[in-house]
Amino acid sequence: MLRIHEIKLDIGEELDVIPDRIIKKLGVGGLKIESYQLIKESVDARNKSDIKMVYSVDFIPYLQNKKTEELENQLLKTNRNIRLERTPEMSYAPITKGQEIMIHRPVIAGFGPCGMFAALILSELGYEPIIIERGKPIEERIRDVNRFWQDGLLDPESNVQFGEGGAGLFSDGKLTSQIRDPRVRKVLEEFVEAGAAPEILYKQKPHIGTDVLRRIVLNIRKKIINNGGEILFSSRLTSLDISEGNDRNQIRGILVNNDRIIETDDLILAIGHSARDTFRLLDKTGIPMVQKPFSVGVRIEHPQSLVNEAQYGKNWRNYNFGAADYKLSYHCKNGRGVYTFCMCPGGYVIGAASQAGTVVTNGMSLHNRGSLFSNSALLVDVRTEDFPDTSTLAGIAFQERYERLAFQAGGRNYNAPAQRLKDFLQGSSAFDDPGDHKWEHALPEPTYKPGITWTDLTACLPDFAVEAMREAIPVFGRKLQGFDWGDSVMTGVETRSSSPVRILRDGDLMSQIKGIYPSGEGAGYAGGIVSAAVDGIRVAEEIVKKKKGLRSSAV
Repeated sequence: MLRIHEIKLDIGEELDVIPDRIIKKLGVGGLKIESYQLIKESVDARNKSDIKMVYSVDFIPYLQNKKTEELENQLLKTNRNIRLERTPEMSYAPITKGQEIMIHRPVIAGFGPCGMFAALILSELGYEPIIIERGKPIEERIRDVNRFWQDGLLDPESNVQFGEGGAGLFSDGKLTSQIRDPRVRKVLEEFVEAGAAPEILYKQKPHIGTDVLRRIVLNIRKKIINNGGEILFSSRLTSLDISEGNDRNQIRGILVNNDRIIETDDLILAIGHSARDTFRLLDKTGIPMVQKPFSVGVRIEHPQSLVNEAQYGKNWRNYNFGAADYKLSYHCKNGRGVYTFCMCPGGYVIGAASQAGTVVTNGMSLHNRGSLFSNSALLVDVRTEDFPDTSTLAGIAFQERYERLAFQAGGRNYNAPAQRLKDFLQGSSAFDDPGDHKWEHALPEPTYKPGITWTDLTACLPDFAVEAMREAIPVFGRKLQGFDWGDSVMTGVETRSSSPVRILRDGDLMSQIKGIYPSGEGAGYAGGIVSAAVDGIRVAEEIVKKKKGLRSSAV
């Protein structure tokens, strides 16, 4: 099978013309396409008067009296001026099990994407993992989050950050990733099997949406349990039992909720980037960690129609592209980087918190991306020298400071502080509620609308971030027409772009403590749903490579 790139179709053309386009591009008389499969679909809107759909396609060629392999070799040899290659292996390769017999079941702390896929791999191979999740199952978690949005009642253990599915459950469900790893395909295929649309296998920027993601996570949970895994909700890691060794100390067990002991020789730390009390526990226990840079900023919201027109032109309503997105970056004169992150087309700005007396914001979209507005994080890089001291957990203290300031600026009732862009840029103290602002009338589901307080956002942002955003926003307005629209709404603060620490691990993906596997976003090794899931798979594979299985079931 061969893979060909840059097959272009006009807007509205049916996909069944793709074989003819491949034949025309290859220029071989009598050639036929026996079968084909879409691998990637994207939109080329650089020329807004002639927008194209662009595809990468796997196909099997056919030419009478030619063997397939001989024909493929001929096509590769004679078409070096186009992007043509052999189809790479995309199936997930089975892992050869090690020789050591596992005495105790492996334990996974955290049931976000990383922990979930680590559990899925281990359960499929008969290792019967135990998963502890400090939050609640989806059904209860959704009720707790809605209660927070509607009434301002925070459950510190069940919220937008904590619970089944991790923080990504209340997001756009983006499946884009910068990593090139064959395990990515495994992740996407598992999502499809659990209920995602097959199009995520070939869309350039696939997403699931928070509403569909909830069903998918529930189905994966059931699969893990059917495979012999066990999931303990409302179960927080409170202590580690570590024994001394000659060359390397060893994990021997954990304490859950200060009252339940679980013996294990293999602990996967998939705790996410908001488990600050767990970071403090690990630091106190002597698990090696270091400071890690991250970013801070706000959510910025525009009418979706503004973004659509900027990306697709004035005729965007004639195209069936869905809500357009964007990605922008700028290097400021003071050396700071400013960039947009986790953009949610047709989405909602949501209020969040995982600690009393703090406020953070995030973005979320449903599968249909049907909101009239889009939003994105607008972030400025934070360096370790910005932290209050050199201690390992100083980044957490930095985050907490600005989240507490946001809580105060919002009125101390979990309202999020918000300001119009034009007032922010001008340094104006005019931040009265605009009353008839369109944004206020564009959220059809009240449960998705965080309470907001119109105020001065500079009160809850570092001075360097304010300076950098004020410099970058006009530049972004030249890159994406309308980005600097004065009535855009900025909502603070966004502090959870990534983990403020990295839990160190060696080449075998273990900490210096034998049997402890730091993984995913919280440990500083991923940045999104897919990369976190891939890291969970990698860590699970390391356990499989060492151990053949449980003593009760290993052959």
